[in-house]
Amino acid sequence: MARKTAHPDKQSYRALALKLFPWICAHCGREFDGKKLNQLTVHHKDHNHDNNPLDGSNWELLCLYCHDNEHQRHLLVDQSDEAPRRLEQERPSTFTPFAQLADLLKRKDVA
Repeated sequence: MARKTAHPDKQSYRALALKLFPWICAHCGREFDGKKLNQLTVHHKDHNHDNNPLDGSNWELLCLYCHDNEHQRHLLVDQSDEAPRRLEQERPSTFTPFAQLADLLKRKDVA
């Protein structure tokens, strides 16, 4: 019985992940609720389905599309012997929201 607590089965770790995390895909940001909640899946970050810490540190919620995409990318990396890259690293942000702020603050005609 202690083993189940340390390593929850698929149904219980999904239920726990849905309690721990907001119902939003961690990759695309799409929100889920109601009948569409079944389209939100639990992804194991290290791809080890036996690694189920109760704090959820190895899980992230992904929509079906992003989950399939993540596993496809992992398969391609395995075939090429390269280290996997995170989605955030692939598309770095170039937007600088405060780039013109100093100029705006210096202007006297802006109230």
